[in-house]
Amino acid sequence: MKDISIYFSQVEIEKDYAEQQIGAVIQRYSFDSFPEIKEKGIALMYVPEYRGADLKERNQNEEKFRSFFYDLNLGLDWQMSLYDLGNILPGKDIADTYFAVSQVVAELVKENIVPIIVGGSQDLTMALYRGYAQLEQMVNLCSVDYKLDLGNPDVPLKADGYLSHLLLERPCYLFNHANIGLQAPFASKHEMDLFEKLYFDTCRLGEFNANFKKSEPHLRNSDILSIDMQSVRASEIRQPDYQYPNGFYADQICQISKYAGISDKLTCLGIFNYFPEATAGSLSSLIAQVIWYFIDGVSQRKGDFPVGSKRDYMRFTVHLDDFKDVIVFYKSNKSERWWMEVPYPAQSGSKYERHHMVPCDHSDYELAMKNEMPDLWWKTFQKLG
Repeated sequence: MKDISIYFSQVEIEKDYAEQQIGAVIQRYSFDSFPEIKEKGIALMYVPEYRGADLKERNQNEEKFRSFFYDLNLGLDWQMSLYDLGNILPGKDIADTYFAVSQVVAELVKENIVPIIVGGSQDLTMALYRGYAQLEQMVNLCSVDYKLDLGNPDVPLKADGYLSHLLLERPCYLFNHANIGLQAPFASKHEMDLFEKLYFDTCRLGEFNANFKKSEPHLRNSDILSIDMQSVRASEIRQPDYQYPNGFYADQICQISKYAGISDKLTCLGIFNYFPEATAGSLSSLIAQVIWYFIDGVSQRKGDFPVGSKRDYMRFTVHLDDFKDVIVFYKSNKSERWWMEVPYPAQSGSKYERHHMVPCDHSDYELAMKNEMPDLWWKTFQKLG
């Protein structure tokens, strides 16, 4: 593993913790000693980069969320190592920060370490993606956001317009993008039309509130999760930077984080638009709990993503009228979760091997049984073609 310590400054927290508190066991960069990463686990870092949101002068009190996180107790089944690598401080240019984050993410993912990046503005999602691009790995990106953040590729990369720039990266390693929490007033017709043309997925806030399980297949299908903390309703945070009356409740954003952690496929979490507050601690405390529930989810992974032998899965074959192929579903005997198998061209080789088994819900199987093509199957088929 390459030396990534050059990108970090150390954590300055000096406190005694009880045996079962996270602060007692996490290996952190302090006293000039960078953690020696020997075995797979979780690596936490903070990136106080706000220039993508045009916020140059911020209170960068990065220890607040850490203090809350360190005070929490360990989960019951946490067997992985916990690392706190410190702070990636902003470079002279914002491109320097992107480069540092992408290098760190690439090295950690390569070593089966799940990075958790707590950051400033959400344009840092681009840096996460570039880390995977270095590994030449096709990826699925999921954003928890009240808007789509498409933006205009003709203007500089910004926090609320990073996705259009990401789509224009060449070579492009993005296979799918899903949004959870979209609020209709913040999405233009142009943006929605483009999402449809790209066969991307959305789970609107209303859909989530009606059935929170609607979000689970999107999380299970993703490699990277990018959470915009401004998607949490203002009443939950009570801070001037968070002004939207609608959004997720605090327990819902933790629930999403738990689902993401349980996903065998997801290997990187970004928590963005964290603007450290001067007095109130509700936001920092919430972020600490979002991190806790994600790690708790990782500790409960089933290892049942259907690759290789499918001996431990129930197989369901559905024939649709006027459709020459069959739709094949798999149900895990371990977790009772569902997947659809979508065929891809033979000439593609192994490029799409990780993406033709699509996480789905029992409702997709029921839809096929009613002779209706599941929308998720058709979107994936179009992208594979």
